[in-house]
Amino acid sequence: MTESPRLGRVRSGVPALPPRPAADGTRGRILLAGLGLFAEHGYHGTSIRDIAAEAAVRSASLYAHFPAKEAILAELVLAGHEEHHGRLVTALLQSGADPRDRLAALVRAHVRAHTDYPMLAVVASNEMHALSPAAAAPAAAVRRRSEALLAEILAIGQQQGVFDLVHREATAAAIGSIGIRVASWYPAPEVGLNPSQLADVYASLALRMAGARQQ
Repeated sequence: MTESPRLGRVRSGVPALPPRPAADGTRGRILLAGLGLFAEHGYHGTSIRDIAAEAAVRSASLYAHFPAKEAILAELVLAGHEEHHGRLVTALLQSGADPRDRLAALVRAHVRAHTDYPMLAVVASNEMHALSPAAAAPAAAVRRRSEALLAEILAIGQQQGVFDLVHREATAAAIGSIGIRVASWYPAPEVGLNPSQLADVYASLALRMAGARQQ
């Protein structure tokens, strides 16, 4: 649990990246190389030569797929945000109408996105600041949609009297942040929880933070 907050660990046999169109072959190797290096050393601590060497390609070949190092990071950051948002939407579609059920479902999906793709989650969260506003814009738009899902659940729950919120916006920020650091330390054998169990624990914590009344 003393792992550097920049690092993300991958469970054996679990892919580092979710399936994405046009991410096979050389392009896929470049993305995986960039992902590992950005997660360990950060964007500014990684060079194009580092990525090319890790991907076993020449720098000239790398530029045939990505015009600049920033383009590699931008695609990874967007992939992380899209994977996360897609999981949130799917979880809500499969949940009930009660705001308590919806909040729990959303937080479980939030945590599982960080346990299933930890390196991607670390890079998407920690290195997005290195992008120019234009390069970060697509991922930022996806992030706002994810934040809006949580905000809506809390607002409806407060209106229905099932949440006793100390402060709606602060609670949303706190709940949104509780699963992010998971990517930096999980898996940790000493915790004794599999990903689903960990997600359930975080869902319970989120309900307490929202002041959820008993059903």
